[in-house]
Amino acid sequence: MALELEPLINGREYGWSDIVVNIGGVPVTGIRAVKYEEEQEKENIYGAGRNPVSRGYGRVKATASITLLSGTLFALKSKAPKGQLHRIAPFSVVVSYQPESGPVVTHLLKNAEFKKTAFDWKEGDMSKEVELELLISHIVDKSL
Repeated sequence: MALELEPLINGREYGWSDIVVNIGGVPVTGIRAVKYEEEQEKENIYGAGRNPVSRGYGRVKATASITLLSGTLFALKSKAPKGQLHRIAPFSVVVSYQPESGPVVTHLLKNAEFKKTAFDWKEGDMSKEVELELLISHIVDKSL
């Protein structure tokens, strides 16, 4: 089966300014980065001879993190139970790539929960980005 790729309209690539991230249905403006990935366990199965005779497939593991400006993080903490992000019930993170022209791509990070909150300030810091690791169950591509 050949993989057919459609060219981008007008040759425009997706960029950071095209991304909108929603947490619990609210657009997050103080976001500096979002990272997510999926990986599936795979291994070759050997039998007679030196080469694999088949392949085994295991679990799919999804990981994610978001990086927020400290002001956005403090606002989020103020709405969290007891001011602790890890007490917030599971939620979805929606990452939409919305270019001026071309197809909109939307990924859902399902059943997200914050794992920990760490601060690291230094003399001279004029702003602070805080990376928050998320525990997610899976990623859904809503564009397909």
